[in-house]
Amino acid sequence: MQLHQIKPKHKLKKKKRVGRGGKRGTYSGRGIKGQSARAGRKFAPIIRELIKRYPKLRGYRFGSKVKKSPLVEVNLEVLEKKFNSEEKVNPEILLSKGVIEKVKGKLPRVKILAKGNLTKKLIIENCKTSKTAKEKIEKAGGEVK
Repeated sequence: MQLHQIKPKHKLKKKKRVGRGGKRGTYSGRGIKGQSARAGRKFAPIIRELIKRYPKLRGYRFGSKVKKSPLVEVNLEVLEKKFNSEEKVNPEILLSKGVIEKVKGKLPRVKILAKGNLTKKLIIENCKTSKTAKEKIEKAGGEVK
C-alpha cells in the first residue's frame, strides 16, 4: 500500500455557517441583537476577563438542592445471616462485612427494610429503618438508635 492509496476513514465535516437566512428563522440561532449576534463578533479582551471572574451556574436552578449521598437498602434476612446476636450494625460494619459497597468513593446512607425474619438481638446505629423493620428488631430484643 502506498501513501497516495490511503483514504480517510471519515469524510470531513463542513463548518455550519450560521446567521445567513435559510430554514433557521429570523435570527438563525444567534439570539437577538448584541455583540454575539453580529458578524465577525469577538468578545473584547476586557469583557472576557470580567465574564471569566463570575462563578458559573448561578441562580435558582443550579445548586439549590443539597445532593444527598445515595441510599442503600438492606433487608433483615441479610442481617440475620451475616451478624451474631448482640452485635452492632452500622454502615462501617456493613461495609467491612461486604453487605454494602462504597458509592463513588463514599460511604452510602443505609436503610433497613423488613423483608425476612430476625431472631437475633441487634443494636442498629446510624441507619434509617422502616416502621415494620423497627418493630421486628425490637420484637427480637434489639434496639434502634
